Amino acid sequence: QVQLVESGGGLVQPGGSLRLSCAASGSIVSINAMGWYRQAPGKERELVAAMATRGSTNYADSVKGRFTISRDNAKNTVYLQMNSLKPEDTAVYYCNANLVVLGTWVPYDYWGQGTQVTVSS
Repeated sequence: QVQLVESGGGLVQPGGSLRLSCAASGSIVSINAMGWYRQAPGKERELVAAMATRGSTNYADSVKGRFTISRDNAKNTVYLQMNSLKPEDTAVYYCNANLVVLGTWVPYDYWGQGTQVTVSS
C-alpha cells in the first residue's frame, strides 16, 4: 500500500557531493517524520538525519555541517544533500517515513529498499 522509492546514490570521490531523494506514495493519510538511515558493512543501522513535518531536524554528529535534510510535503518527498563526503560515509542509505495509512489510525515506520553510496578515490 505504501512505497518509498529512493534515488541518487552512487560512487563519488572524497570531498564530493551527492543528493538522495525519496518519494513516498500510496494510500497515505499523513506523514510525521521522514529521514535517512545508513548501514555500513558489519555495523548497525544508524540515523543520519530526520525531519518532522513542521521542520525540526535531527542529525548524527558525524554529518553535522556536511549533510542537509529537506522535505517537500506536497510531494511526500525527502532529500538528503551530502557534501564533503568521506570514505566513512560509505554505506547503504535507507529512507524512512513514519506515516498513517488510509484505513488505520496508528502511525507506522516504512522503509525504502536502500541505495548504495560509495565514497572512494
